[in-house]
Amino acid sequence: MTLVASVPEAEAAEKVAQTYGRIKEVLGCETVPEPFLAYGRVPAFLQDFYMNYKKFIHQAGSLDEKTKALIALAVSGAKSCRPWSDIMAARVRELEGDDQEIADALAVAATCGMYNTFFKFRDISGSDIFNGMSVGLRAHTFANTTLDERTVELINIAISDLNGCKPCTSGHVQKARQLGLSDEQILEAVQCAATMSAGAAFLTSAE
Repeated sequence: MTLVASVPEAEAAEKVAQTYGRIKEVLGCETVPEPFLAYGRVPAFLQDFYMNYKKFIHQAGSLDEKTKALIALAVSGAKSCRPWSDIMAARVRELEGDDQEIADALAVAATCGMYNTFFKFRDISGSDIFNGMSVGLRAHTFANTTLDERTVELINIAISDLNGCKPCTSGHVQKARQLGLSDEQILEAVQCAATMSAGAAFLTSAE
């Protein structure tokens, strides 16, 4: 039994029903995707998430739609939220991405998480002794996928921020700027990640 029961379209009250209608219109679907039905139990959250999703994940802005979809996929994977991972993988394919790019985005996120664990430990250990020790972790994934460098760095920024690793976040922001990404694009990647993180957290805890 789920902790939070979904609100089917047929049972939705006026405000929720209106939001469901907007979701179907924007996404171009005949039925409301399952995650939104769970959010329907809390109308304010449904409205917030829908508006953020529309602006920061679904529609192009400073970043193109496919890049946003790959970032959102990486975040949903890192949050172990299979429903959203499935939806975002389908979105990547809709935007002419392929299975390899989907796998690569998840692999980059996982590799970034590995480095976040290491460098966050160095940062919060309270000892400088570890700074002089070898990292010892391989990370060829960052440079050997079908994803372009800019997309890899945006995923790394999103995941590093999600994992609260200050050294990794600042390092990836610096590299992203060197690759020509604007501050607006970097911020939008974080807004995309923040939105998906909230949606995945609610859905996972509600199950």
